[in-house]
Amino acid sequence: MISVLLRMAEKTHIPLSTAKQVDFAALLFRVAQSRDRQAFAKVFDHFAPRVKSFMLRKGASDELAEDLVQETMIAVWTKAALYVPERGSASTWIFTIARNLRIDRLRRESSFHFTDLENFDAPSDEIAGDDALNRSQEDAQVAHALAQIPAEQRELLILSYVEDVPQSMIAERLKLPLGTVKSRMRLAYRRMRRLLEAVN
Repeated sequence: MISVLLRMAEKTHIPLSTAKQVDFAALLFRVAQSRDRQAFAKVFDHFAPRVKSFMLRKGASDELAEDLVQETMIAVWTKAALYVPERGSASTWIFTIARNLRIDRLRRESSFHFTDLENFDAPSDEIAGDDALNRSQEDAQVAHALAQIPAEQRELLILSYVEDVPQSMIAERLKLPLGTVKSRMRLAYRRMRRLLEAVN
C-alpha cells in the first residue's frame, strides 16, 4: 500500500492539510502573476532548508544538496505558473520538483562504458499496457481512500512517506507529542488498509 501511496503522491500531488501553514499556494500565484519577489522570498525561506534536509537524508553531499536546492528554487520561480492548487499542495509540488531534479542529476552523473552499441537492444522504459492500467487503478483507489481519512492523518502520511520526514521531526513541526504522531500514523495506516481491502 505504501509503495502505491508514494507513486501516486508523486504523480497526482496529494494535498496536505494547510490549516496550520502559510498559504503557499497564494504566494506561488503572486510569483506567477507578477514575479513578486517578497512572495518568493517567503517560499524560499520556508522550503529551501527543508529541500536541503531532504537531499541530505537521501545521501547527497552538502555541496550537491545546496546545488539541488538552488535548482529547485529556480524552477519554482520560473515555473510557478504551472502550479495548479486543485491538483495538490504547494509542498508536494515543490518536493516533486526537487525529487525529479535529484533523479536527473543522478542519471547525468552515472558513468556507463559501452564498447559496442550498434547491436545493443536496450529494454524499454515504457510500462506495459496492463501494468499501466493496474497502476492507474491502484492510484485512483489510494486517492479515494486518502480523501476518506481525517486531514490530520492524511497530513502525517504525506509528511512521512512523500517528504520523508522522520516522526520526531513531524512531531516538532506540528507541535504534537511524539506519541500522538505515532498513534495517528498507526490509525491512518490501518484505516487506509481497511479502505483499500474493501475495494479489492
